[in-house]
Amino acid sequence: MECPKILVLFYGYGSIVDLAKNVAEGAKEITKEVKLARVKEYLPEEAIKKFRIPIDTVRDIPEASLSDLEWADGIIMGSPTRYGNMTGQLKLFLDQTAELWVKGALYGKPVGFFTEASTIHGGHESTILAMANYAYHHGMIIVPVGYAIKEVSTTTTGGGPYGATHLGNKKELDENEIAIARFLGKRVAEVAKKLRC
Repeated sequence: MECPKILVLFYGYGSIVDLAKNVAEGAKEITKEVKLARVKEYLPEEAIKKFRIPIDTVRDIPEASLSDLEWADGIIMGSPTRYGNMTGQLKLFLDQTAELWVKGALYGKPVGFFTEASTIHGGHESTILAMANYAYHHGMIIVPVGYAIKEVSTTTTGGGPYGATHLGNKKELDENEIAIARFLGKRVAEVAKKLRC
């Protein structure tokens, strides 16, 4: 098995899936061992129908398990913003990691983050910071994008030093958002390779 093993974990549909796939592509520049996994949809069937949640668009992506977190040498997680925070679905998944915390299973693993919001001030940074709270408690090593690539300084849509993001008032990712997402995947994989292989 190749090292490092990278998990791209996300919840959501639409552009967050596109971000996740681009993050995974970036990680594949360093390793072939990249797993894309989605958080289970916890909403009841009637809510899924009422809000027209497009579950069928992600059916080919496997649901994540806690064992995926243990398997990985590096983790990159993403969620759309919900009022400046991660989704309840991702939070519920992460709230179940107590057994991993007790074992120290995630201690020292590098982690990065991605998100999308429909407005510029809709919570890009605060959502990433909220996801990072779990990393602090697990003793993980937070890997930001920083300003190492020009697209972070030139983007007028999504992406920043905290992580990869998408400005969701348009459906498709633009060139800057794609470059930043791929850079994040590659960077976390590089750090994981140095630390764990």
